[in-house]
Amino acid sequence: MDVNLLIGGTDVGAQAGATFERRSPLTGAVASRAAAASVEDAAAAADAAKEAFFSWSETGPGERRALLLRAADVLQQHSADFTEAMMNEIGATAGWAGFNVMLASSMLCEAAALTTQVTGEVLPSDRHGCVALAVRQPAGVVLGIAPWNAPVILGVRAIATPLACGNTVVLKASEICPATHHLIGAVMREAGLPPGVVNVISNAPRDAADIMGALIAHPAVRRVNFTGSTKVGRIIAETAARHLKPVLLELGGKAPLVVLDDADLDEAVNAAAFGAFMNQGQICMSTERIIVQGAIADAFVEKFAAKAAALPAGDPRSGNVVLGSLVGPETVARINELTADAVAKGAKLVVAGKANGTIMSATVLDNVTRQMRVYNEESFGPIVCVIRVKDDSEAVASANDTEYGLTSAVFSENIRRALKMAKRIDAGMCHINGPTVHDEAQMPFGGTKSSGYGRFGGKAGIAEFTELRWITIDTEAVHYPF
Repeated sequence: MDVNLLIGGTDVGAQAGATFERRSPLTGAVASRAAAASVEDAAAAADAAKEAFFSWSETGPGERRALLLRAADVLQQHSADFTEAMMNEIGATAGWAGFNVMLASSMLCEAAALTTQVTGEVLPSDRHGCVALAVRQPAGVVLGIAPWNAPVILGVRAIATPLACGNTVVLKASEICPATHHLIGAVMREAGLPPGVVNVISNAPRDAADIMGALIAHPAVRRVNFTGSTKVGRIIAETAARHLKPVLLELGGKAPLVVLDDADLDEAVNAAAFGAFMNQGQICMSTERIIVQGAIADAFVEKFAAKAAALPAGDPRSGNVVLGSLVGPETVARINELTADAVAKGAKLVVAGKANGTIMSATVLDNVTRQMRVYNEESFGPIVCVIRVKDDSEAVASANDTEYGLTSAVFSENIRRALKMAKRIDAGMCHINGPTVHDEAQMPFGGTKSSGYGRFGGKAGIAEFTELRWITIDTEAVHYPF
């Protein structure tokens, strides 16, 4: 599939005619051949967004709402195209691709509902006759940088609320799924958004730093949002700080799922398996650590191991499998390294994952301790570790014993006990008797610590993508001291 840049509503090649290839992790064949933007191309995209900003920011909320709702429908109509692109570029299962389209469409609907929620307030002023207003206005051009692992969800999330607030956007596509991300821009154009309101840039991997730096530095870009690794997030935050530009970051995770001794074990097992192995564990919210109290640990591990071992793994193009392809062979190598390190240091390999190319079955490790790499490092693959603890205090300490703080879960039949623990876990989100993998368009989504800062979703997103201004109107003559 050939992929162009989308600038000012038009598909164009890179100025120098440069392209790069993304190869299928399943077959090694070329999945997409995309335009490799130069710094000049990136500037042209930001310029196009700037040119479109004035008229789009002045568009009424009803019109923006109608266009976003239309985009949600068009996105659904292209479900098969997104599924094909995701299978080819990242080896996704049909189920994961379908979920991406469903949630992304929901995000566009939620953004449509937000167009009339960009509100202000009248503030009391100490100056007689002064009417003071707090007004939210669009910030300008928003740069959205989206990853490959949930490409439709996170690509749409990068642009939906900014558009609802009256901003224009530049979406920097992932080098791993340029065709999938370009489809988002094509959907927005087909839905009728004016030229320049949504622009999509793809670049060769070697040029990523230069393109990102040029876009962040562009004078028209007033907000940046990034979803991806903590390593790259730090670089983006540092770059934006030099230009005094606000950034919303949603970064890595090492999500704990705590199973207390009064939990429904079957429910906990099902949630843990879903959270650990959905999309082969390649989700920022993936359950990477299962913290189990000792009294029920043996029973839990026995049930969980049986569930994990039974999950079918295979070519996502050939059948209804749970575990499809990993994004590349380097992930397989990392999972094998983490497993070997843990076993060498005393962990018990309860379920041994087997790899066939980039298709890998589930791996489960028991008796994991903090001396092992898998305890601390984000694996981003189909591997999960079980950590045994004595009591509630030790469970909380273990859950918080990580640099990350994105999401978490607690299982207990005693809701008071579970809620107390949820409040003590240092993460942006906690789900009681539910999986760590949980996202809804209207919820404030984001993390703490090395998992980033700021919140996507619902009204929380409005604050991220608008300027709050103070405007006064003096209704009477003002007395001055001189």
